[in-house]
Amino acid sequence: MAGIYWLISKVMLFWHSVWDSIMPDGRVLGTNWQWVLAIVFLVITLRVVLFPVFVKQIKSQRAMQAIQPKMKELQEKHKGDRETLQKEVMKLYQEEKVNPLMGCLPMFLQIPVFIGLLHVLRHLRPGMSDHSMELYGWSKEQFLSAVDARLFDAPIVAKFSSSTVELMRIEASSTAVKVVAACLVALMISTTYMTQRQMIKKTGWNSDPQQRMIQKFMLYGIPFFTLTSGWYFPIGVIIYWVTNNAITLAQQYWVLHKYPPPASATANTTPFKAGGTAGKTAVDAKPSGLGALFSRARDEAAAQRANGKAPTKATGAKATGAKATGTKATGAKATGPAANGTPSRAPKPGAKPINPKKGGAAKRQSG
Repeated sequence: MAGIYWLISKVMLFWHSVWDSIMPDGRVLGTNWQWVLAIVFLVITLRVVLFPVFVKQIKSQRAMQAIQPKMKELQEKHKGDRETLQKEVMKLYQEEKVNPLMGCLPMFLQIPVFIGLLHVLRHLRPGMSDHSMELYGWSKEQFLSAVDARLFDAPIVAKFSSSTVELMRIEASSTAVKVVAACLVALMISTTYMTQRQMIKKTGWNSDPQQRMIQKFMLYGIPFFTLTSGWYFPIGVIIYWVTNNAITLAQQYWVLHKYPPPASATANTTPFKAGGTAGKTAVDAKPSGLGALFSRARDEAAAQRANGKAPTKATGAKATGAKATGTKATGAKATGPAANGTPSRAPKPGAKPINPKKGGAAKRQSG
Protein backbone atom coordinates (compact mmCIF):
# COMPACT_ATOMS: atom_id res chain seq x y z
CA MET A 1 0.00 0.00 0.00
CA ALA A 2 2.99 2.33 0.25
CA GLY A 3 2.74 2.98 -3.48
CA ILE A 4 -0.91 4.00 -3.08
CA TYR A 5 0.02 6.38 -0.24
CA TRP A 6 2.80 7.90 -2.32
CA LEU A 7 0.55 8.37 -5.37
CA ILE A 8 -2.23 10.02 -3.36
CA SER A 9 0.28 12.31 -1.65
CA LYS A 10 1.75 13.37 -5.01
CA VAL A 11 -1.69 14.20 -6.45
CA MET A 12 -2.63 16.21 -3.35
CA LEU A 13 0.69 18.07 -3.34
CA PHE A 14 0.37 18.85 -7.04
CA TRP A 15 -3.06 20.42 -6.63
CA HIS A 16 -1.95 22.21 -3.48
CA SER A 17 0.90 23.84 -5.41
CA VAL A 18 -1.52 24.85 -8.18
CA TRP A 19 -3.99 26.50 -5.81
CA ASP A 20 -1.22 27.97 -3.67
CA SER A 21 0.06 29.82 -6.75
CA ILE A 22 -3.47 31.12 -7.42
CA MET A 23 -4.29 31.89 -3.78
CA PRO A 24 -1.11 32.56 -1.77
CA ASP A 25 -0.87 31.23 1.77
CA GLY A 26 -3.39 32.75 4.12
CA ARG A 27 -6.74 31.81 5.60
CA VAL A 28 -10.05 33.12 4.30
CA LEU A 29 -13.07 32.55 6.56
CA GLY A 30 -10.84 30.43 8.76
CA THR A 31 -10.14 28.07 5.86
CA ASN A 32 -6.94 27.09 4.05
CA TRP A 33 -8.60 26.70 0.66
CA GLN A 34 -5.41 25.43 -0.96
CA TRP A 35 -5.61 22.18 1.00
CA VAL A 36 -9.39 21.87 0.87
CA LEU A 37 -9.35 22.29 -2.92
CA ALA A 38 -6.42 19.87 -3.14
CA ILE A 39 -8.68 17.17 -1.66
CA VAL A 40 -11.59 18.18 -3.92
CA PHE A 41 -9.43 17.97 -7.04
CA LEU A 42 -7.98 14.66 -5.87
CA VAL A 43 -11.54 13.33 -6.23
CA ILE A 44 -12.02 15.04 -9.60
CA THR A 45 -8.72 13.60 -10.88
CA LEU A 46 -9.73 10.11 -9.83
CA ARG A 47 -13.18 10.37 -11.42
CA VAL A 48 -11.75 11.69 -14.69
CA VAL A 49 -9.31 8.77 -14.83
CA LEU A 50 -12.10 6.28 -14.05
CA PHE A 51 -14.70 7.82 -16.36
CA PRO A 52 -14.12 5.36 -19.26
CA VAL A 53 -14.46 2.52 -16.75
CA PHE A 54 -17.62 4.16 -15.42
CA VAL A 55 -19.16 4.20 -18.91
CA LYS A 56 -18.32 0.51 -19.34
CA GLN A 57 -19.92 -0.14 -15.96
CA ILE A 58 -23.17 1.50 -17.07
CA LYS A 59 -23.21 -0.42 -20.34
CA SER A 60 -22.61 -3.65 -18.42
CA GLN A 61 -25.47 -2.84 -16.04
CA ARG A 62 -27.81 -2.13 -18.95
CA ALA A 63 -26.77 -5.41 -20.62
CA MET A 64 -27.45 -7.27 -17.36
CA GLN A 65 -30.88 -5.64 -17.13
CA ALA A 66 -31.67 -6.53 -20.75
CA ILE A 67 -31.05 -10.26 -20.20
CA GLN A 68 -33.13 -10.46 -17.02
CA PRO A 69 -36.12 -12.07 -18.83
CA LYS A 70 -33.83 -14.82 -20.14
CA MET A 71 -32.35 -15.23 -16.66
CA LYS A 72 -35.81 -15.77 -15.19
CA GLU A 73 -36.62 -18.32 -17.86
CA LEU A 74 -33.48 -20.28 -16.96
CA GLN A 75 -34.32 -20.06 -13.26
CA GLU A 76 -37.79 -21.45 -13.89
CA LYS A 77 -36.53 -24.12 -16.26
CA HIS A 78 -33.74 -25.39 -13.98
CA LYS A 79 -35.38 -24.83 -10.62
CA GLY A 80 -33.78 -27.16 -8.10
CA ASP A 81 -30.80 -27.98 -10.36
CA ARG A 82 -28.26 -25.43 -9.21
CA GLU A 83 -25.28 -26.85 -11.09
CA THR A 84 -27.06 -26.86 -14.44
CA LEU A 85 -28.43 -23.37 -13.77
CA GLN A 86 -24.94 -22.00 -13.16
CA LYS A 87 -23.65 -23.55 -16.39
CA GLU A 88 -26.56 -22.12 -18.39
CA VAL A 89 -26.12 -18.68 -16.82
CA MET A 90 -22.41 -18.62 -17.69
CA LYS A 91 -23.28 -19.71 -21.21
CA LEU A 92 -25.81 -16.87 -21.43
CA TYR A 93 -23.15 -14.38 -20.27
CA GLN A 94 -20.81 -15.58 -23.00
CA GLU A 95 -23.46 -15.44 -25.73
CA GLU A 96 -24.58 -11.93 -24.74
CA LYS A 97 -20.99 -10.79 -24.01
CA VAL A 98 -21.90 -9.63 -20.51
CA ASN A 99 -19.40 -9.32 -17.66
CA PRO A 100 -21.23 -9.10 -14.31
CA LEU A 101 -18.04 -8.06 -12.48
CA MET A 102 -17.72 -4.91 -14.60
CA GLY A 103 -20.61 -3.35 -12.68
CA CYS A 104 -18.54 -3.29 -9.46
CA LEU A 105 -15.14 -2.40 -10.95
CA PRO A 106 -15.23 1.42 -10.44
CA MET A 107 -16.22 0.97 -6.80
CA PHE A 108 -13.38 -1.51 -6.21
CA LEU A 109 -10.89 0.88 -7.82
CA GLN A 110 -11.99 3.74 -5.55
CA ILE A 111 -11.62 1.76 -2.32
CA PRO A 112 -7.76 1.80 -2.30
CA VAL A 113 -7.81 5.57 -2.92
CA PHE A 114 -10.20 6.12 -0.03
CA ILE A 115 -8.13 3.94 2.31
CA GLY A 116 -4.94 5.64 1.13
CA LEU A 117 -6.29 9.13 1.80
CA LEU A 118 -7.50 8.01 5.23
CA HIS A 119 -4.01 6.74 6.04
CA VAL A 120 -2.26 9.88 4.77
CA LEU A 121 -4.50 12.23 6.78
CA ARG A 122 -4.08 10.14 9.92
CA HIS A 123 -0.35 10.28 9.35
CA LEU A 124 -0.48 14.10 9.42
CA ARG A 125 -0.06 14.90 13.10
CA PRO A 126 2.33 16.99 15.13
CA GLY A 127 5.33 15.55 16.92
CA MET A 128 6.49 13.33 14.06
CA SER A 129 10.17 12.82 13.30
CA ASP A 130 11.76 14.41 10.25
CA HIS A 131 11.98 11.02 8.58
CA SER A 132 8.25 10.35 9.16
CA MET A 133 7.34 13.79 7.82
CA GLU A 134 9.19 13.14 4.59
CA LEU A 135 7.50 9.82 3.90
CA TYR A 136 5.41 9.50 0.69
CA GLY A 137 7.18 12.44 -0.97
CA TRP A 138 6.30 15.19 1.51
CA SER A 139 8.68 17.95 2.56
CA LYS A 140 8.82 19.12 6.16
CA GLU A 141 7.20 22.47 5.25
CA GLN A 142 4.37 20.80 3.33
CA PHE A 143 3.77 18.38 6.19
CA LEU A 144 3.50 21.12 8.81
CA SER A 145 1.32 23.24 6.51
CA ALA A 146 -1.11 20.33 6.03
CA VAL A 147 -1.24 19.63 9.77
CA ASP A 148 -2.22 23.26 10.36
CA ALA A 149 -4.73 23.40 7.43
CA ARG A 150 -8.29 24.19 8.54
CA LEU A 151 -11.87 24.33 7.32
CA PHE A 152 -13.77 27.06 9.17
CA ASP A 153 -11.23 26.88 12.02
CA ALA A 154 -11.48 23.08 12.26
CA PRO A 155 -8.26 21.21 11.27
CA ILE A 156 -8.79 18.85 8.33
CA VAL A 157 -6.82 16.18 10.22
CA ALA A 158 -9.19 16.34 13.22
CA LYS A 159 -12.29 14.20 13.64
CA PHE A 160 -15.51 14.37 15.65
CA SER A 161 -14.16 11.81 18.12
CA SER A 162 -10.82 13.56 18.64
CA SER A 163 -9.88 13.73 22.30
CA THR A 164 -9.10 16.95 24.13
CA VAL A 165 -5.38 16.06 24.24
CA GLU A 166 -5.28 15.52 20.46
CA LEU A 167 -7.02 18.85 19.82
CA MET A 168 -4.66 20.65 22.16
CA ARG A 169 -1.66 19.40 20.16
CA ILE A 170 -2.99 21.02 17.00
CA GLU A 171 -4.40 24.04 18.84
CA ALA A 172 -7.98 23.36 17.77
CA SER A 173 -11.29 24.26 19.37
CA SER A 174 -13.40 21.25 20.33
CA THR A 175 -16.60 23.17 19.53
CA ALA A 176 -15.41 24.19 16.05
CA VAL A 177 -14.31 20.64 15.23
CA LYS A 178 -17.57 19.07 16.37
CA VAL A 179 -19.78 21.62 14.58
CA VAL A 180 -17.88 21.38 11.28
CA ALA A 181 -17.62 17.58 11.48
CA ALA A 182 -21.33 17.21 12.32
CA CYS A 183 -22.35 19.42 9.36
CA LEU A 184 -20.10 17.46 6.99
CA VAL A 185 -21.40 14.12 8.29
CA ALA A 186 -24.97 15.33 7.70
CA LEU A 187 -23.99 16.26 4.13
CA MET A 188 -22.30 12.89 3.70
CA ILE A 189 -25.40 11.00 4.86
CA SER A 190 -27.84 13.04 2.76
CA THR A 191 -25.77 12.86 -0.44
CA THR A 192 -25.21 9.12 0.04
CA TYR A 193 -28.98 8.65 0.41
CA MET A 194 -29.66 10.85 -2.63
CA THR A 195 -27.34 8.86 -4.88
CA GLN A 196 -29.20 5.62 -4.06
CA ARG A 197 -32.63 7.28 -4.20
CA GLN A 198 -31.87 8.78 -7.61
CA MET A 199 -31.26 5.34 -9.11
CA ILE A 200 -34.22 3.60 -7.47
CA LYS A 201 -36.56 6.45 -8.39
CA LYS A 202 -35.64 5.95 -12.04
CA THR A 203 -35.80 2.14 -12.15
CA GLY A 204 -38.47 1.57 -9.46
CA TRP A 205 -38.63 -1.06 -6.72
CA ASN A 206 -37.81 -4.56 -7.91
CA SER A 207 -40.68 -7.04 -7.58
CA ASP A 208 -38.28 -9.79 -6.45
CA PRO A 209 -38.16 -9.79 -2.61
CA GLN A 210 -34.41 -10.46 -2.45
CA GLN A 211 -33.57 -7.73 -4.94
CA ARG A 212 -35.86 -5.31 -3.13
CA MET A 213 -34.10 -6.12 0.14
CA ILE A 214 -30.78 -5.24 -1.50
CA GLN A 215 -32.28 -1.97 -2.76
CA LYS A 216 -33.47 -1.11 0.75
CA PHE A 217 -30.04 -1.87 2.17
CA MET A 218 -28.41 0.40 -0.39
CA LEU A 219 -30.95 3.14 0.31
CA TYR A 220 -30.94 3.02 4.12
CA GLY A 221 -28.09 0.76 5.23
CA ILE A 222 -25.21 2.59 3.58
CA PRO A 223 -26.28 6.05 4.87
CA PHE A 224 -26.51 4.53 8.35
CA PHE A 225 -22.98 3.17 7.91
CA THR A 226 -21.73 6.66 7.01
CA LEU A 227 -23.39 8.01 10.17
CA THR A 228 -21.48 5.59 12.40
CA SER A 229 -18.19 5.75 10.50
CA GLY A 230 -18.28 9.56 10.19
CA TRP A 231 -17.56 9.68 13.93
CA TYR A 232 -14.02 8.38 13.27
CA PHE A 233 -13.24 9.92 9.86
CA PRO A 234 -10.95 12.96 9.70
CA ILE A 235 -12.62 16.07 8.30
CA GLY A 236 -10.47 15.82 5.16
CA VAL A 237 -11.84 12.31 4.44
CA ILE A 238 -15.42 13.53 4.86
CA ILE A 239 -14.67 16.34 2.38
CA TYR A 240 -13.50 13.65 -0.03
CA TRP A 241 -16.68 11.58 0.51
CA VAL A 242 -19.09 14.51 0.06
CA THR A 243 -17.29 15.64 -3.10
CA ASN A 244 -17.37 12.10 -4.47
CA ASN A 245 -21.11 11.85 -3.80
CA ALA A 246 -21.76 15.18 -5.54
CA ILE A 247 -19.88 14.00 -8.65
CA THR A 248 -21.72 10.65 -8.53
CA LEU A 249 -25.08 12.46 -8.49
CA ALA A 250 -24.08 14.47 -11.57
CA GLN A 251 -22.77 11.40 -13.40
CA GLN A 252 -25.86 9.33 -12.62
CA TYR A 253 -28.13 12.12 -13.81
CA TRP A 254 -26.25 12.20 -17.11
CA VAL A 255 -26.19 8.40 -17.43
CA LEU A 256 -29.90 7.93 -16.66
CA HIS A 257 -30.76 10.34 -19.47
CA LYS A 258 -28.05 9.18 -21.89
CA TYR A 259 -28.49 5.45 -21.22
CA PRO A 260 -32.00 4.95 -19.77
CA PRO A 261 -32.84 1.51 -18.34
CA PRO A 262 -34.35 -0.89 -20.91
CA ALA A 263 -38.10 -1.50 -20.79
CA SER A 264 -37.52 -5.05 -19.58
CA ALA A 265 -35.67 -3.69 -16.55
CA THR A 266 -38.74 -1.82 -15.30
CA ALA A 267 -41.36 -4.36 -16.37
CA ASN A 268 -41.35 -6.11 -12.98
CA THR A 269 -40.89 -3.02 -10.84
CA THR A 270 -43.21 -0.68 -9.00
CA PRO A 271 -42.83 3.10 -8.70
CA PHE A 272 -40.51 4.46 -6.05
CA LYS A 273 -42.17 5.73 -2.90
CA ALA A 274 -40.37 7.10 0.13
CA GLY A 275 -40.44 4.75 3.07
CA GLY A 276 -39.45 1.65 1.12
CA THR A 277 -42.93 0.71 -0.14
CA ALA A 278 -44.07 0.56 -3.71
CA GLY A 279 -46.77 2.93 -4.85
CA LYS A 280 -49.81 1.56 -6.63
CA THR A 281 -49.99 1.97 -10.35
CA ALA A 282 -53.15 2.80 -12.24
CA VAL A 283 -53.56 -0.83 -13.21
CA ASP A 284 -53.23 -2.09 -9.65
CA ALA A 285 -55.49 0.53 -8.08
CA LYS A 286 -58.93 -0.83 -7.11
CA PRO A 287 -62.02 1.21 -6.23
CA SER A 288 -63.54 0.79 -2.81
CA GLY A 289 -66.80 1.72 -1.06
CA LEU A 290 -69.46 3.30 -3.32
CA GLY A 291 -66.92 3.42 -6.14
CA ALA A 292 -66.76 -0.38 -6.08
CA LEU A 293 -70.59 -0.65 -6.35
CA PHE A 294 -70.74 1.72 -9.33
CA SER A 295 -67.85 -0.10 -10.95
CA ARG A 296 -69.62 -3.46 -10.47
CA ALA A 297 -72.88 -2.11 -11.88
CA ARG A 298 -71.06 -0.72 -14.91
CA ASP A 299 -69.37 -4.07 -15.54
CA GLU A 300 -72.70 -5.94 -15.26
CA ALA A 301 -74.34 -3.53 -17.70
CA ALA A 302 -71.51 -4.01 -20.17
CA ALA A 303 -71.83 -7.80 -19.87
CA GLN A 304 -75.60 -7.67 -20.47
CA ARG A 305 -75.17 -5.48 -23.54
CA ALA A 306 -72.65 -7.98 -24.87
CA ASN A 307 -75.25 -10.77 -24.45
CA GLY A 308 -78.01 -8.74 -26.12
CA LYS A 309 -79.89 -7.95 -22.89
CA ALA A 310 -81.08 -4.59 -21.71
CA PRO A 311 -78.69 -2.99 -19.25
CA THR A 312 -79.64 -2.74 -15.62
CA LYS A 313 -79.12 0.58 -13.89
CA ALA A 314 -78.37 0.64 -10.20
CA THR A 315 -77.64 3.51 -7.90
CA GLY A 316 -75.48 2.14 -5.12
CA ALA A 317 -77.43 -1.14 -4.67
CA LYS A 318 -78.07 -4.28 -6.69
CA ALA A 319 -81.22 -4.19 -8.77
CA THR A 320 -82.09 -7.88 -8.27
CA GLY A 321 -83.33 -8.63 -4.81
CA ALA A 322 -81.33 -5.80 -3.22
CA LYS A 323 -82.82 -3.30 -0.79
CA ALA A 324 -83.68 0.05 -2.31
CA THR A 325 -84.82 3.04 -0.18
CA GLY A 326 -85.46 0.79 2.78
CA THR A 327 -87.96 -1.57 1.07
CA LYS A 328 -87.33 -4.81 -0.74
CA ALA A 329 -87.85 -4.93 -4.47
CA THR A 330 -90.45 -7.38 -5.78
CA GLY A 331 -87.70 -9.70 -6.95
CA ALA A 332 -88.01 -8.70 -10.58
CA LYS A 333 -85.17 -6.96 -12.29
CA ALA A 334 -85.57 -3.25 -12.78
CA THR A 335 -85.49 -2.21 -16.40
CA GLY A 336 -85.42 1.53 -15.93
CA PRO A 337 -84.85 4.24 -13.37
CA ALA A 338 -87.36 4.42 -10.53
CA ALA A 339 -89.35 7.54 -9.88
CA ASN A 340 -88.73 7.64 -6.11
CA GLY A 341 -85.54 5.60 -5.92
CA THR A 342 -87.46 2.22 -5.83
CA PRO A 343 -87.49 -0.15 -8.78
CA SER A 344 -90.69 -0.42 -10.84
CA ARG A 345 -91.80 -2.13 -13.99
CA ALA A 346 -91.77 -0.16 -17.23
CA PRO A 347 -95.27 0.73 -18.62
CA LYS A 348 -96.54 -1.41 -21.42
CA PRO A 349 -96.82 0.05 -24.93
CA GLY A 350 -100.00 2.11 -25.38
CA ALA A 351 -100.55 2.71 -21.66
CA LYS A 352 -101.82 6.09 -20.47
CA PRO A 353 -99.30 8.23 -18.68
CA ILE A 354 -99.54 8.42 -14.91
CA ASN A 355 -100.85 11.66 -13.49
CA PRO A 356 -98.44 12.68 -10.69
CA LYS A 357 -101.03 15.13 -9.22
CA LYS A 358 -103.39 12.40 -8.12
CA GLY A 359 -103.01 11.34 -4.52
CA GLY A 360 -102.12 7.89 -3.31
CA ALA A 361 -100.08 5.35 -5.14
CA ALA A 362 -100.13 5.69 -8.90
CA LYS A 363 -101.74 2.74 -10.62
CA ARG A 364 -100.14 1.25 -13.62
CA GLN A 365 -102.25 1.14 -16.77
CA SER A 366 -102.31 -2.33 -18.22
CA GLY A 367 -103.59 -1.17 -21.64
